[in-house]
Amino acid sequence: MSWESYIKGFRAYLQLERSLSANSVQAYLRDVRKLQKFLEEKHQDVKPEDLDIDILREFLLWLQTPGISARSQARLISGIRAFYKYLLLENLVTTNPSQLLELPRLGRQLPDTLSVEEINRLIDTIDLSTPEGERNKAILETLYGCGLRVSELTHLRISNIYFTEGFIRVIGKGSKERLVPVGSQALKQINIYLQFARAHQAVKKGSEDILFLNRHGRKLTRVMIFTIIKRLAEKAGIHKTISPHTFRHSFATHLVEGGADLRAVQEMLGHESIITTEIYTHLDRQYLRSVIMEYHPRSRNV
Repeated sequence: MSWESYIKGFRAYLQLERSLSANSVQAYLRDVRKLQKFLEEKHQDVKPEDLDIDILREFLLWLQTPGISARSQARLISGIRAFYKYLLLENLVTTNPSQLLELPRLGRQLPDTLSVEEINRLIDTIDLSTPEGERNKAILETLYGCGLRVSELTHLRISNIYFTEGFIRVIGKGSKERLVPVGSQALKQINIYLQFARAHQAVKKGSEDILFLNRHGRKLTRVMIFTIIKRLAEKAGIHKTISPHTFRHSFATHLVEGGADLRAVQEMLGHESIITTEIYTHLDRQYLRSVIMEYHPRSRNV
């Protein structure tokens, strides 16, 4: 079999059997392409079925030359493992050498969060005299009010907003659906945007049900959401490195710090594992100290 045949079959496996999103499929395919490039440069006669652990370890060393991070290495190893899982299922290989690869140690990197005051500053900088301003305010209110991923936001449909019940239906990773409560501020701003901005906009065919549109009447791109937030942060004088995910992180962190149940936060974020949600439980040391001083029987002043 040729590499193109392997990759074509792997793509179909990821799309049909694992029901992964287009972005996830492309990420896995990039990992396999890197392995293909390495073999073509260093071991031209070696096919996937001929690989052993020594060649895979050489592949990892080859990757480190341009300075790939440990986190990127770990993600790439996961991609190669998925590729070999597919090859095993199709009986294209008899062994899986990728199982012997060790993942690099990763420290938890917590993205910046925004305080409530910083979020208010960002929203207050929006020029509401323009249709784009009303839209951008609705975008920020929805990101922070629901903890959505950027791809979930750009794909959000009007028909999936239940105004009376106070929920939105979200299509998450792997096309999995979940119902997320939406706050009154977000619902109010979505209504304003729909009535006073979007209702007066020409909409391109195929985007009639998409909530957030660009000035040409088409679905907003992920890049445009990043650009909107970056510009607002600069205007508000916020110098943290923020992105759409910062609002998701702030949403979860503020909920947990306010006493929300971790399982409830897990459901709202659409995490398969509670372990993933635990990253949002980080609390600053001073807060933890104050809790101990207030509630521990041996720490109270007498």
